[in-house]
Amino acid sequence: MLTMEDVIREGHPTLRKVADEMTLPLTNEEKELADKMLEFLINSQDPELAEKYELRPGVGIAAPQVNVSKRMIAVHVPSEDPEETDPEFSGILINPKIISHSVQQTCLSEGEGCLSVDREVPGYVPRHKRIRIKYFDIEGNEHNKRLKDFPAIVVQHEIDHLNGVMFFDRIDPENPLALPDDVDILGSDTQ
Repeated sequence: MLTMEDVIREGHPTLRKVADEMTLPLTNEEKELADKMLEFLINSQDPELAEKYELRPGVGIAAPQVNVSKRMIAVHVPSEDPEETDPEFSGILINPKIISHSVQQTCLSEGEGCLSVDREVPGYVPRHKRIRIKYFDIEGNEHNKRLKDFPAIVVQHEIDHLNGVMFFDRIDPENPLALPDDVDILGSDTQ
């Protein structure tokens, strides 16, 4: 089981490297890591388990954040409907690529957070409102999926990790609360 002790923090060189493409089929070790990454996110969203294991809540984690420089991310975005038990988007994405995106941008009203960043970083992080991604699952099946709003933001944040980009790199250093024109601001209680 992964814990916060397994998550490397900003300043670690792995977070600034471009991660290596993964070869399919995955090794058993790679599949095991993928399962542990997704399990970490699910556990981190369970208040009792999060408290017991001192997990910060997360909706996405990239392999480089656990010091494995490979193009693999896990996402677990809960449904906005509290009655809905199934997540809005959940899974392991191997070699994910954004193949198209909207011109319109969006951002979270509270800014973004990151499991690898132990400080508040104020500022808006502009992202594409809608994206289409191509990726492989852990069995090697190819997927093509459209995402919008919060799930799209989460996936873009995690793909940035695969390219050595941190979320705060996208904040305007001169004016962190400046927004480009035509940006849709999303309110969200999860980061």
